[in-house]
Amino acid sequence: MAFFGTNGVRGIANEYITPQLAIDVAKSLGTYMGSKGIIAVGRDTRISGEMLKSAAIAGALSTGVTVIDIGTAPIPAIQYYVRDHADAGIGVTASHNPREYNGIKLVAGDGSEFSREGEKVVENIYMSKEFSTANWDRTGNFHIDNNANEYYINGVINAVNAENIREKKFRVVVDTGCGAGSLTLPFLLRRLGCEVITLNAQIDGTFPWRNPEPTPDVLTELADIVKSRGADMGVAQDGDADRAVFFDENGDFIDEEVLLSMMAKYILENNKGPIVTPVSSSQRMLDVAEEAEVELHWTAVGSINVARKMMETGAVFGGEGNGGLIFPEHQYCRDGAMAAAKLLEIMASGKTLSSLVKSVPEYFNSKTKVHCSDLNVVMESIKEKVVDGKYEVDTTDGVKIWHNDGWLLIRPSGTEPIIRIFAEAKTKDRAEKLMNEGVELVEECKA
Repeated sequence: MAFFGTNGVRGIANEYITPQLAIDVAKSLGTYMGSKGIIAVGRDTRISGEMLKSAAIAGALSTGVTVIDIGTAPIPAIQYYVRDHADAGIGVTASHNPREYNGIKLVAGDGSEFSREGEKVVENIYMSKEFSTANWDRTGNFHIDNNANEYYINGVINAVNAENIREKKFRVVVDTGCGAGSLTLPFLLRRLGCEVITLNAQIDGTFPWRNPEPTPDVLTELADIVKSRGADMGVAQDGDADRAVFFDENGDFIDEEVLLSMMAKYILENNKGPIVTPVSSSQRMLDVAEEAEVELHWTAVGSINVARKMMETGAVFGGEGNGGLIFPEHQYCRDGAMAAAKLLEIMASGKTLSSLVKSVPEYFNSKTKVHCSDLNVVMESIKEKVVDGKYEVDTTDGVKIWHNDGWLLIRPSGTEPIIRIFAEAKTKDRAEKLMNEGVELVEECKA
């Protein structure tokens, strides 16, 4: 398996993600850059963050590059800063992973996630340990910039119709989970004229109230407050704030696939153009694209793949069904705060979140996983069995089989010896039947 996973390298802090690893990844990046240019380094709120950020800074400086320490900031804020002020970036974060994790994520000079090709080169340098080492009088210059979060907040405000939002004086309940979004989202919303009620908005790397993953089961208090205070919206973020999940004015959780498609529908009403999403996303996105008569591009799973395809096709919107939405008018990366601001912009036109949910088609999903020791052999066998002309098959990422009343996706995990099986259909029974057919196919190919 690759050193860099779907979104950087992650593991238990000070066990797998050690200061030495951070030093060597940063030295690999500096070597990749030819020991020239500027690297911006930031981190989320995890306890090990300062240790690993300091190590990454030291590693980068040893290659001769200039380093700017931008402190604690959401990943989208780091990416926004890199785009305009640096040639590359390092984010010390494990995103939504549990408290004990940390990780290293690389940012390209245009603010997008590092390309897979670039990651591979950096990985090869890391594995070879053939680092560039500057002479004693040529080690890199070091600067501190404490304005990255403010710069980012201003960028989001400039990317939406702030005047319309301010006129509505929305009431919003926010749970930033003690993560990096605590430094940006409440302040952004207040700048947009909202009355903001905060939960877990203090920085705390122990994440004392909930784990960094904002799932509905840990957000019941947020939902209750939305209802009891008559709020217009509830929003929660993960640890590095590149994703956000939402509750409507009734305190009901908005399914992330529904969020993705209803946002696409709104954007396409005002700006026609291609949209992009992974093969794992709901058929809702296809329905929305067909209704708007625009092209939908399917990609492999991972926001980096979505962002790169958006750049390639000039897409007007893209994202994943996990709360990771990408708005090209702002930047080519997942951005939870931008998603919140964009929803407020939609609401300012007179629409409630619950009405937006009802505006997109309804589908049902089922998913499971099967343990598999030889992923490549089994997946090849599955491809041979289904690529026979009977069904429409997409092998962009795993095997996706289109039926006339739903679809089945079988894809290998990038981090575990398991095969994931997803199914979607117009009824729950049909989705479960498709999923079970996927399980039978995997078991047959394992035999």
